[in-house]
Amino acid sequence: MKLFGPLYDFVLSWSRHRHAPRYLAGMSFAESSFFPIPPDVMLMPMSLARPEKAIYFAWLTTLFSVLGGLLGYLIGMWLLDWFWPVIERVGYAAYYDIIVELFAEYGIWIIVVAGFSPLPYKMFTITAGATSMALLPFVIASIIGRGARFFLVASLMKWGGAKMEPYIRKWVEWLGWAFVLVVFGFIGYKLL
Repeated sequence: MKLFGPLYDFVLSWSRHRHAPRYLAGMSFAESSFFPIPPDVMLMPMSLARPEKAIYFAWLTTLFSVLGGLLGYLIGMWLLDWFWPVIERVGYAAYYDIIVELFAEYGIWIIVVAGFSPLPYKMFTITAGATSMALLPFVIASIIGRGARFFLVASLMKWGGAKMEPYIRKWVEWLGWAFVLVVFGFIGYKLL
């Protein structure tokens, strides 16, 4: 089943648009609070297409991802009951209890790890607000985790340049499904 290849092609077409930085900012903001597709899928091809702007794209992605994380935090703090049906509908309800346990066990470090990892960051931002995590440490941890991830992605694309694009295209389906398996494996491990 080809799912990630066509999605990659669609996002690649966005990345070539003259308003691509705006799309990247919007996607980064939305992904941290409600949108399911990570901004990496735009950051990568944009950084490949314009390696001289890769670091700028990483800053843009980090900034708007952290701002979107603040929206997620506010959703968790003030609107969790209202958003809960949406969370259930998109299949993220099982994450909530697991994430609450992770907050209790690891505290602020879970935000750093979630910001860097392929886990659904939006559930961590919402849970941080719902559990009343201190705002300043949340923001700092988000900047560290999200910044490390997006600067790594942009730097790899800048370093690899256009010669990496055929490899990404070749392996995008495998990488996408590997991401899905990692997320479900993590959930399964925590549920057992």
